[in-house]
Amino acid sequence: MFPDKLTEGYRAFLENRFPSESRRYAQLARTQDPDVLVIGCCDSRVSPEVIFDVGPGELFVIRNVANIVPPCETGGEYHGTSAAIEFAVQALAVTHIVVLGHATCGGIKAYADKAKPLSPGNFIGKWVSLVKPAEEKAGDSSAPDYLTRMEHAMVSQSIENLMTFPFIRERVEAGTLHLHGAHFGVASGDLLVRNAETGDFAPITDAAGQRLSPATLIRCT
Repeated sequence: MFPDKLTEGYRAFLENRFPSESRRYAQLARTQDPDVLVIGCCDSRVSPEVIFDVGPGELFVIRNVANIVPPCETGGEYHGTSAAIEFAVQALAVTHIVVLGHATCGGIKAYADKAKPLSPGNFIGKWVSLVKPAEEKAGDSSAPDYLTRMEHAMVSQSIENLMTFPFIRERVEAGTLHLHGAHFGVASGDLLVRNAETGDFAPITDAAGQRLSPATLIRCT
């Protein structure tokens, strides 16, 4: 039987949200035109649409274990993440790509802990082996913030891997596509944004340079 939680959620959608956005959905049935691609983790706690408070059609979202972008390669047969990136850039012509990491990432922890396979196929283990270049950048594994630095390093590594796709590199160099990194604190609600020049992560600010965080916004209300 279909999950009751989803049935009730759909009922609420039909009664509340869909009537107020029916025109939007009718338009989206004909075409989609998002200008931002978000590559995030499939972790249930980190929904880009919720974090960025957007409606249907505003983001093109790819989610996988540990928000990994694999290097461009044409061998093998199945490239789900690369196929979605190709569609977003080549067909939808997005102008921004955001790699969104997050705190307490299970995929990063599984790699760092050398977790045992969950099945004979070891699908997770094989996938998170792509974290290795980030591990080499994260530094001392005994440091208390090691996993956080690994999460930051994986965001940076995914951005580096994006540049191995010729159609991305061409657009970035032409100034028509911009790559960004970010890290979301699940417990704190803080969003850190990666400095493209230094690779450091710092709290996000608005157009006026005002730092945005749960603490500052609560004080202002």
